[in-house]
This record gives sequence, C-alpha cells and structure tokens, in this order.
Amino acid sequence: MGNSLQQIQASIADELQAFEKHFRDAMRSPVPLLDRITYYIVRRKGKQVRPMFVFLSAKLCGEIGEATYTAASLVELLHTASLVHDDVVDDALERRGFFSINALWKNKIAVLVGDYLFSQGFLVSLKHKQFHLLEILSDAVKDMVEGELLQIEKARRLDIDEEIYYEIIRQKTASLISSACSAGAASTTRDEIIINRMRLFGEKIGIAFQIRDDLFDFGSDDIGKPLGIDIKEKKMTLPLIYALNRSDKPTRRRIINLIKRHNENPEKVREVIDFVRNSGGLEYAKTAMLRFRDEAFSLLHEFPHSEVRQALEDLVIFVTERKK
Repeated sequence: MGNSLQQIQASIADELQAFEKHFRDAMRSPVPLLDRITYYIVRRKGKQVRPMFVFLSAKLCGEIGEATYTAASLVELLHTASLVHDDVVDDALERRGFFSINALWKNKIAVLVGDYLFSQGFLVSLKHKQFHLLEILSDAVKDMVEGELLQIEKARRLDIDEEIYYEIIRQKTASLISSACSAGAASTTRDEIIINRMRLFGEKIGIAFQIRDDLFDFGSDDIGKPLGIDIKEKKMTLPLIYALNRSDKPTRRRIINLIKRHNENPEKVREVIDFVRNSGGLEYAKTAMLRFRDEAFSLLHEFPHSEVRQALEDLVIFVTERKK
C-alpha cells in the first residue's frame, strides 16, 4: 500500500493547519444551539480527504492564496451539509463511529443545520467575490441531488444497467471530488484547460472511490463496513449489476426478488452476496476501478513531476486501496 495519510499531507501540512481555523470561522453562529452542533461537527471531522484534494490541486497549478482557503472551506461546508442531510434521508444514527446529528438532535434540527451549512458555503464564496468557485460548487450540489434522486427512482424498479450506474455515481459521489480538484485549480490558475483537466481527474477518482465502496459490501476485505448494507438499501452496485447481467432469467428474477422482498433477512442477503462473489462480479468491479484510476493518473502525468504531483498520486492510491 502507498504512503500513510500523514506522509501525503507533508507538502501541505501548514495549509491544512491554517485551514482548520478558516473552516471553524465559517461554521460560527451567534445562535447557541447551532454553535454547539457545529462545534460537534468540527470535532468529529474525518480524514479531510476533500480539503487535501483542494490544496494539492491548487499547489499543482500555482501558488496557494486566500482563494484556495475559500475553495477548501466551500468544499468542506457543502460536503458536511450533504452528509447531515444524507443521514436524515437514510435514517442513519451513526456516522464515523459518532452519533449523527439527527440521532442527537432529531431530523427537524438536522435538516435546518444542513441548510445553514449550505448557505454558509455560498456566503463564504460571495464574501470573497469568488464567483467561479461558487459556480463550480453549485453545479456539484445540483449533481449530488440529481444523482441521489435518480438512485432512489431506480432502486424501486431495480432495472439498472452499467450506463445508469455510472451516471448515478458520477453525479452522486464523483461530483464533489471533481469539484474539489477543479475549485483547487481555479483558485490558483485561470487556465480553463488546466481547470478542466483537474475536474476530469477528480471525476475519475470519484468513480474509482465509489467502486471501491461497492466492493466493501461484498466483503472483498474482512474489515470496513458491515456486509450487505447496500443490498439492504436496494442499491445497485457494480458487482451486482455485472452478476445480474450474466445470469439466466430465472436466476435474475430470483435474486431481484430477494433484494426487493427479503432484504432484511440476513440469510437471504448472504445468498445475494454469494451469488455476486461466484459470478466474477468482484473481479470485474476491481478491474473497472483500476481502469478509472489509471485514466486519472494519465491526466495527472500531463503535469511535470513534482513532490505535489507525487502526493496527489499517493492520495489516489490511498483512497482506492483503503480498507474502510
């Protein structure tokens, strides 16, 4: 496996530290309840992968300045807002081992907190007159919502092919990583060709990242999230789509029926997992993930070799080979 997150962060360690303050300031509110909740959010932050993509992309394309901190705050505010809302949509009571906002403060407050974070994100960019960054991130939010709704619509019928699967994850997952890379680039260069290259780079990483997540559901590693979560939520993942497309009609009907009607039964979920494992679906998805990763590397290698380019490459390896 590639370098640890700390090693990857080395070239932007000072920037990430300074970013913490920017992000905390962007979350502040005179309303005590809101301040308490945003303090809780800041404390349980994750690995900060998205801000890392912003700063490394920015540094690859130019000199980091105030605009880059605005871009990173914007990405992180909108990402956090979408997670708070996702937990409400999914009835999730936990996130990264902590209680979700809706578990502690109920749905009504969680929805309002998500709204507050979205508006703070937009206001941060307007305050600094960063209209290009605002446009990049507003597009990402629109994509995320469309992708989520497309997925919900398809989960009802379970008639999904690879093309629609890629459309869903391009919008739902890849759009945010793609906007982190393009906003980072846009904060240090005006060259549209380079900004677009970084957008595509981020999109390919985002798709690879999601396929990696799909693989966890079938226990290709024994750690990470519990098995079969996506099946319980009737989400069509790449290994499952591949397996269904390669089975005969009766098998296909039987598996779809299990997912639709018996998705709460652990034995039946296990049956679906075994069906996918035995169909070559995991190998197929892993190959697809590596293909997207290689395409991302090709885009990255159009930049001259540097410590920052290497750090971005290591970060890509980290997110596609992570164990949870």
